[in-house]
Amino acid sequence: MQTNKNGLIYPWQDFLPPAATMQAVAKGVYWIRLPLPFALDHINVWLLEDEIEGQKGWTLVDTGVARPEVQALWEQLFESVFNGLPLLRIIATHMHPDHVGLAGWLAEKWQVPLWMSLSDYALACLWVNPASSEQMGASGGRAAAAHFARHGLVDPAAQEQIAQRSRYYPSLVMTPPRDFRRLLDGQCVMIGGRSWRCIAGYGHAPEHMALYCDSEQVLIAGDMVLPTISTNVSVFDYEPEANPLALYLDSLERYLDLPEQTLVLPSHGRPFQGLHWRIAQLKQHHQDRLAETLAACRQAGGCSAAQLVPILFKRQLDMHQLTFAMGEAIAHLHLLYFAGQVKRAVNDQGVYQFYSV
Repeated sequence: MQTNKNGLIYPWQDFLPPAATMQAVAKGVYWIRLPLPFALDHINVWLLEDEIEGQKGWTLVDTGVARPEVQALWEQLFESVFNGLPLLRIIATHMHPDHVGLAGWLAEKWQVPLWMSLSDYALACLWVNPASSEQMGASGGRAAAAHFARHGLVDPAAQEQIAQRSRYYPSLVMTPPRDFRRLLDGQCVMIGGRSWRCIAGYGHAPEHMALYCDSEQVLIAGDMVLPTISTNVSVFDYEPEANPLALYLDSLERYLDLPEQTLVLPSHGRPFQGLHWRIAQLKQHHQDRLAETLAACRQAGGCSAAQLVPILFKRQLDMHQLTFAMGEAIAHLHLLYFAGQVKRAVNDQGVYQFYSV
């Protein structure tokens, strides 16, 4: 029996695969759920039946974070669900820790290649180095703290906590393989005798790759289209003048030519149908947040990103969540700024304030 919630159909209702098990969701496609040490407490990864050069085995899409408990789960999975077949290849949708964290370990253990986009592979290789992570580690380190201070997060305790997070990325990601296979937008990858088309997405990661199989009408969406939460779209210190929200909204258009009944396999939440409906929801969500952002900029004195955070996020945030909330607030301000709807100036405290035009 299917359930319909908020316009979406969930073919497996409220079912979630127990630890160290998998659930078939399409022909030759299996759902595995791994734990995450955050408020967002899980990632879905996908195991696909495959055959490469006559060798039967598995292709894995995304890996989970580099934590001993996740590695232990994988060891159980090798015994319980691999049916004596080897892993043949790893595909990472993008470079965030929950998606590529164990790629290096798995690639070495099984002597198999990692496939992902060049942009995300290169950034993963850079950030896994502690010195580079300190200099441009997105959500932690001195550079990140200075970036958020320029946007109004000047509280000394918050500043110190962010500065101390410089090893955030290396703590969750093992060194990727020294070489890889490049995925490109529009490229078709044969997995298990079926063609999967790469669809590049921007704004959430440098060059996120979703995979669509037309014969099965299945989309492995990664983080680009999630059923109940919105994808994080942030401006971080390594690209301070970025306009990622515009890129993300443009990227959503790439999925509208897929059938409405497409089965969407997201990285977080449950598999669902109703792709076009969900895209419309996501667009409306950001339009509503942009309206709130513009209204805040019309107030006397304008608005900084730090002042915008409690307007966009009306719940209590831990430090991990606050860094992403700051990045999102800047992204909404930047979309309006680059569209000419607001202007900005640096105030006497060295903080960017955004004003209505």
